[in-house]
Amino acid sequence: MFIATAYAAAQSSPSDVTAAVINFAPLVLIVIVFYFILIRPQQQQAKAQKARLASIRRGDKVVTGGGIVGQVVKALDGAEEIEVDIAPNVRITVLRSTISNVLTDSKPAETRPAEPKKK
Repeated sequence: MFIATAYAAAQSSPSDVTAAVINFAPLVLIVIVFYFILIRPQQQQAKAQKARLASIRRGDKVVTGGGIVGQVVKALDGAEEIEVDIAPNVRITVLRSTISNVLTDSKPAETRPAEPKKK
């Protein structure tokens, strides 16, 4: 009266396995789309920002995270702190990681051939 009838489990057929794979496929597809649309571009932007911060040189114009715009006066390779000139005779020391944007290219300036002096 209180005991339920127990039925033997039927063996799964190949069609049941394919149905499970088909039901699971959209979830896998969503994960792949999220990777290529959200995660991968964000990783590439972070890598590019890290490269920009590492290539900051003297003379570059930068914007700090607080919105201060200035020109780099002293930037040693590998040093976390750099000196930025924000006004005439006003220098501040900022952390390299707080710089949000580099406004000038840090490519070396083109060298022009020296013009002959006119006498």
